[in-house]
Amino acid sequence: MEPTITILRPADYVTTQWSGGSTTQLTIAPENAVYADRDFLWRVSSATVELEESDFTSLPDFHRYISTVRGDMALSHNGDAELTLHPGDIHDFDGGDDTHSRGRCTDFNLMLRKGKADGFMGALHLNAGDTPFSPERRAEAILLFCATGGCVARCGMKEYHFAKGESLLLRGSAPLMLYCKEPSLIMTAQMWTI
Repeated sequence: MEPTITILRPADYVTTQWSGGSTTQLTIAPENAVYADRDFLWRVSSATVELEESDFTSLPDFHRYISTVRGDMALSHNGDAELTLHPGDIHDFDGGDDTHSRGRCTDFNLMLRKGKADGFMGALHLNAGDTPFSPERRAEAILLFCATGGCVARCGMKEYHFAKGESLLLRGSAPLMLYCKEPSLIMTAQMWTI
């Protein structure tokens, strides 16, 4: 499959309210899947947490990755000790865990359906200049979300600009050269079916 690149802007996202704030869906697969129906293979989203304490929705059919892009979050699973996430720190856990959070923040999430999809999340703390990005070869979809700063992605002879709050969605896998004019935090999610 020939790789394709799409720049997603806030108008392309789907934002809904939840008990502790709002959640913005950046991408979902398949494209016609509905989060509320739990019929998706993977979903990448960013949520605002406006309550000092909240409980995560139980999603036992999914494996989850989470980070923050603004503010810190303290998490505990099944009553165990807390761990604190700072912007760009990555944590993965079972979506069926009884998960409690403390701290107002904006987070970044990847959900993968157990037994049907795999993948991982990462954080790129980029300085001004060029940085190569080599995706996982088996990745079917890769989302780069600009949390701070701004970025230009070069793929072959083409350039794709995305600023804070915007995303680059790469379907297929192709090496990219990322260029930033200022320090930037780019969150990455790479997904594939199994």
